[in-house]
Amino acid sequence: MQFTINRQAFIKALNDVSRAISSRTTIPILTNIKLVLNDEELILTGSNADISIETTIPQSDTSAQLVITQPGGITLPATFFTNIVKRLPADKMTLAIDGLRAAITSGASAFTINGQDVQNYPQLPEMEDVQSLSVSAAQLVDIISQTKISASTQESRPILTGIHLQLTGNSVKAVTTDSHRLSQRIVTLTGTDADVDADVIIPAKAFNELQSLLEGQDRVDIKLAANQAVFNLGHTTFYTRLLEGNYPETDRLIPTESTTAITIEASALLGAIDRASLLSHESRNNVVQLSLKNGAAVLTGNSQEVGQVKEELGAQTIDGDDLEISFNPDYVRDALRVFNGKSVDVKFTSNLRPFTLTPAGETDNKQLQLITPVRTF
Repeated sequence: MQFTINRQAFIKALNDVSRAISSRTTIPILTNIKLVLNDEELILTGSNADISIETTIPQSDTSAQLVITQPGGITLPATFFTNIVKRLPADKMTLAIDGLRAAITSGASAFTINGQDVQNYPQLPEMEDVQSLSVSAAQLVDIISQTKISASTQESRPILTGIHLQLTGNSVKAVTTDSHRLSQRIVTLTGTDADVDADVIIPAKAFNELQSLLEGQDRVDIKLAANQAVFNLGHTTFYTRLLEGNYPETDRLIPTESTTAITIEASALLGAIDRASLLSHESRNNVVQLSLKNGAAVLTGNSQEVGQVKEELGAQTIDGDDLEISFNPDYVRDALRVFNGKSVDVKFTSNLRPFTLTPAGETDNKQLQLITPVRTF
């Protein structure tokens, strides 16, 4: 196996597939990158058994300047190999394989490293009973970024570490919850006539890595099977396993009415919470309090060791009963960032019941964040 390639194009491909590689794996060869060269293209693969990323560099891609001398394949230590390639001195590099030894040359620099047989690398999953659809990359980024914040990071309840997707026709409903907060996004897909009926749970960690690959993409082709999802992004294909089990019924958690409501610019509330959390982070319970009384909204942060901050909020409207409620400021801060500075409606039913944040004036819950308050007495 031997080829010459533009080093920057090769580094981008290495970075893309390396997103799937973990140093913590029970399968040692998965710490390697798989390289396969045929007469037309170079194929790179990275995997951690849960997600796999395969990217192709065709000889026809003039920017990659791929020159194929001899087809073949090998797997090479991902971190070590990538670090070498990034530090080579010239714009082009050559990789030549003799047995299981790789010779890397660029300018006056030459490395020799040991690899492993490509035949020992696990095969990418085969899929049966596939449902297919094409979606806008921008809409997929919107779904991921607005819901991943509420996915659990605790493996004790694996099902909650995923994003629950319900696809019906050209509509998709995405929900996450870690039992303390909930995010929901409902989107009507554009530019597709797919009639898909699917209910899947995709690990939020996988979606986070996929989001990084979506930049600059126009559309994404998706294939869904019983235990796998595949996202095709042109020359890069992203594979992820699905989580097994039944996701909790979340619709019943969302209040259908409210007794108190405030409309405020998300950026203004975010700034106030940032300031209040400077003190709440110094206390043991990390809680801030919002008081809605006599048409005024006041946010308070306390730390017995440090002091107190109190700030009156410039709300656009305040309606309903007086209320004092405490909450984790980090949860609300994450939720507010989703709204990109728009005005939001924050609706409450009581100081012990979850409250919701939605875009101002919208009542369809297509973009919703729900936070469970903290009991402070």
